[in-house]
Amino acid sequence: MKADLVLRAAFIVSMYQQITANKRKTTALLIFFSIFAIALLSLLGFVLGFDAYQSVFLATVFSICYATASFYWSDKITLSLQGAKPIAKQDNPEIYRLVENLSITAGIPTPAIYIITDEAPNAFATGRDPKHASIALTTGLLHMLSKQEVEGVIAHELSHIKNYDIRLMTIVVVLVGLIILTSDLLLRLNLFRKSNSRDSEIFFIAALGIAVILGLLSPLIAQVIRLAISRSREYLADADGVLLTRYPEGLASALQKISGYTGQVKRATHATAHLYIADPFHTNTLAHTPWYKQLFLTHPPIAQRIEQIRNGSHAT
Repeated sequence: MKADLVLRAAFIVSMYQQITANKRKTTALLIFFSIFAIALLSLLGFVLGFDAYQSVFLATVFSICYATASFYWSDKITLSLQGAKPIAKQDNPEIYRLVENLSITAGIPTPAIYIITDEAPNAFATGRDPKHASIALTTGLLHMLSKQEVEGVIAHELSHIKNYDIRLMTIVVVLVGLIILTSDLLLRLNLFRKSNSRDSEIFFIAALGIAVILGLLSPLIAQVIRLAISRSREYLADADGVLLTRYPEGLASALQKISGYTGQVKRATHATAHLYIADPFHTNTLAHTPWYKQLFLTHPPIAQRIEQIRNGSHAT
């Protein structure tokens, strides 16, 4: 009995250490991401004829306004694109009670519950904060998983809501779009810009070279950063979800069943893949994925997640 208590205490401490470590990593990545987006917009302003101070100021203001305006509508758009339909308590009392009870345990309002008619087992959460959050579950998930496994999945998604991952990932997606758009504009402006003197011609050639490099690399860099943040938050949600249920095997077994299903979520896209609890395209099921391939995964390799959940000793 005493040994079990010691093991459980060690497990909980390990989980909290993982949560702290992942929050640290995500903060660093998001700061770098924001600076990168502002720097790219500043370069665009400079090319358009603004001085350095004006460019940085306008880039910062535009980035903040763009992100704020965009993320207010992203959850509704996402749910619609995935074919998610809202349900009331009387439609599925058992699932509603599971979500409601776990929400009380997590200390957050009960999110709106949506069902996606799809045989592939999966789920995701979205929204701008815990008061305006939604959780979507596929019919395949409800049919294939046991009650304890479904509870583990719901706890994982509620952890995303509790930790404001839903807001974080919305802002990151918006910034990715902004970086790609800015890179394209920068490249086009420099390609069609005419020079009137030797000095301006030298500047034009230099600016064109920078624009071409950024135009090619910026979308790639943006995607790598976005996916790195997404993978970090999955580990965090796994750890926090287990703390909610106090039953690691529920989530571990659920992930194992999800990874064992070979079909894909029909309406999932590469823009929304990172939202799901597991990669809807099944590109990360290998136990040992080379590091360079992991850079482009929306989720950590699912075998590693299962191993860490069961061992209770997440890597930091």
